[in-house]
Amino acid sequence: MDHPHLHPPERATLEQFLDQHRAMVLAALDDLGDETAAARLLPATEMTIGGIVKHLAHMEDLWFTRRLLGDAYPAPWERTGDDETWAWESARDDSVEALRALYAAACERSRVAVARFDDLDRRAALPSFGKAPVSLRWMLVQMIRETAQHCGHLDLLLDAARSGSRS
Repeated sequence: MDHPHLHPPERATLEQFLDQHRAMVLAALDDLGDETAAARLLPATEMTIGGIVKHLAHMEDLWFTRRLLGDAYPAPWERTGDDETWAWESARDDSVEALRALYAAACERSRVAVARFDDLDRRAALPSFGKAPVSLRWMLVQMIRETAQHCGHLDLLLDAARSGSRS
């Protein structure tokens, strides 16, 4: 995986780092079976590979479709809305290909939403944390942080899957 460019403007830096981590999430699904994606692989956590991917798809739609644009949640979140537990739990019933498609579609919606605004100081249409709208810059940094954090979790779970761990 290539590193982001070394001297881009701020916006390109943020977008490149986020896209790099998004690619890592999708790469985690390569050559992965449905059973492994749904398995609880480490005793210390209920997280599954599929749950992480579906959660990240939900976060993409939460921040960029729902909060930034103020649009309604797209499928499959339209009935679950802000219920973050549904993504984690329902992923056990999803195939790897369905998870890949869901995440890729959410990321593409996010890219389209972000491209609508030139200014990183642009405020979201909806408030966050019951306080006020955050900026587009804040959202991009938040998604970099969240996606990178979960890439670390994916690494641990993939290592456990390769070593045959099951809890």
